[in-house]
Amino acid sequence: MRWRGRRTSSNVDDRRRRVGKRGVAAGGAGAIIMALIAVFVLGQDPATVLQQVVTQSSTGTTQQRTPSAAEDEVAEMSKVVLATTEDVWNALFQQSGSRYPPPTLVLFTESTPTGCGFGSAATGPFYCPADQKLYIDLSFLSQLRRMGAEGDFALAYVIAHEVGHHIQTITGTSRQVRQAQRRANQTQKNALQVRMELQADCYAGVWAHYARRDMNLLERGDLEEGLRAAAAVGDDTLQRNAGRRVQPETFTHGSSQQRMEWFQRGVQTGSVNACDTFGG
Repeated sequence: MRWRGRRTSSNVDDRRRRVGKRGVAAGGAGAIIMALIAVFVLGQDPATVLQQVVTQSSTGTTQQRTPSAAEDEVAEMSKVVLATTEDVWNALFQQSGSRYPPPTLVLFTESTPTGCGFGSAATGPFYCPADQKLYIDLSFLSQLRRMGAEGDFALAYVIAHEVGHHIQTITGTSRQVRQAQRRANQTQKNALQVRMELQADCYAGVWAHYARRDMNLLERGDLEEGLRAAAAVGDDTLQRNAGRRVQPETFTHGSSQQRMEWFQRGVQTGSVNACDTFGG
């Protein structure tokens, strides 16, 4: 991506120098692996996993750390990507006669307090509707690489996807889906959650459409990186990689093919209306 020298967002809370030693930090790699399986494979809610993985005592210690130059560069890129999402969604909301309230991006290391519980790197990137913030421990990049998603645009796709959940929150989609899920059985709940995730993928594609067309942000190969990232976090791929049988009825994010298709739909159309995953 051509991100250097561009505006960075001011809606960033960088907590990477403060390392909270609670719960998952003490649990080590085993806790992280189990939490990732719970979130990405079993489809559990990140906020619930946070409460299960991280201890709930009020005691704990905080240590100081110095991020590496490479990590600082990724953090800078993340701030640029967030700024471009602000520009795109500001323009789209203005076209519809409304104002876009941007989310805050929280960069943290290992663990951090959130409006949805005590946040942990074990859950991967997530959006908390309670405080309208997206949380990312940049060490998740190594997980993406192991899952077959290389390149800087893979992280950009993740950020844009989480911003997509913010769009769902401020437009009321999330509230409507949660209400419907309360009246549904587990299979129906999962199906509704898949539609939520696929819509967020499509919204990420809408951002990519304008980032490429109007901002010249994308380079050759970036969209392919985004598609590989979408495929890597498809439920069927994650279940296979975990050594489990593929069970479509348990999907909560969509198959790799679905995630790629909805991301592409957003890229090709640049239209929010094209992202109606609930219409069918």
